[in-house]
Amino acid sequence: KSNQPKLTRRDIDQAVAAALAAVTPPPSAASLAYDAIAPSLVVISTKVVHTDGKAEGSRGTGIVIDEEGVILTALHVVQDALEITVLFADGSQSPARIIVARPESDIAALRVTNPPLDLIPAIMGNPRGLNVGDDAFVVGHPFGIRNTMTVGVISGLNRSFSPPEKNVTLSGLIQFDAAINPGNSGGPLLNHDGEVVGIVTALVNPTGQDVFIGIGFAVPIDAAAAAVGS
Repeated sequence: KSNQPKLTRRDIDQAVAAALAAVTPPPSAASLAYDAIAPSLVVISTKVVHTDGKAEGSRGTGIVIDEEGVILTALHVVQDALEITVLFADGSQSPARIIVARPESDIAALRVTNPPLDLIPAIMGNPRGLNVGDDAFVVGHPFGIRNTMTVGVISGLNRSFSPPEKNVTLSGLIQFDAAINPGNSGGPLLNHDGEVVGIVTALVNPTGQDVFIGIGFAVPIDAAAAAVGS
């Protein structure tokens, strides 16, 4: 006859709880997506002088697309800027200039003067493989708050949108509901695998205010890359 005491239900429950507590849960898809894009994300700062002579600065987002220091962003982030400065993930900065501008798709490519030695280009995905309801991750710098991630779903495909005060209609856009605000423009729309499937271009608000109400648009990355000859 065994001299070992019998295990009670409480003993078993405590042993199971201890075992579960010791298991580290795998990182979420959103966390993995963020880790994939973070080294390729940049802050774009601009200086614009208005017709009244007043200077104004603004910020947007961009992504590194090659090792030579080419940055992809939304054209309206840098259009009419007298000065453009890019802040990289490693903390280094460089002046930049526009090398390609495509108003019909609100896409621009920048080239920096002094790129870091170890640039990590973003990984491009296939926007044609997207379906309504798929995960949608956005990373950018809303209101200047750096490296902010928001999560949602793909809400629609092949949308059209006419930005206010712009004599152009953007077409073939990806609609999503991950929150975006001023400063997110030019940043990446990511799929479940952390691949860039679009460049954030606009938010919709019928009140005319630059705050998010649930509808954002992105230019598919194949169209964006084609606009800059990639």
